[in-house]
Amino acid sequence: MAMKPLRPCRYPGCPALTREGYCAKHKPKRAERRASAEYHGWYSLDIWTQDLRPTQLLREPWCQECARRGIRTRATVVDHVTPHQGNWLRFVDRGNLQSLCKHCHDRKTALEQAEKRRERAQF
Repeated sequence: MAMKPLRPCRYPGCPALTREGYCAKHKPKRAERRASAEYHGWYSLDIWTQDLRPTQLLREPWCQECARRGIRTRATVVDHVTPHQGNWLRFVDRGNLQSLCKHCHDRKTALEQAEKRRERAQF
């Protein structure tokens, strides 16, 4: 099998020749997996896909956030009121679930993530 030709490193100003994009010195480090990656697979378990999510959407078919503003919008996302952050009991707690439209869910998630970033920046 033929080998790739040597090319200059992609790092600006580096003259090293490599068969990959970057030389060993400038090769970007792989990003660490987020903690949420450990429990993200829970959303594909039968308890979520066959029980918790569909039951919640049947029980509350309208977005709770929109309803607070007097708007009637069909809910498409089941949200954890208090983020479970890997806590199984909080993940399966039906009392911790609410139905939201995608727009409201995305806004709520963005606010939670911004709050987390602010907390980390303080330390």
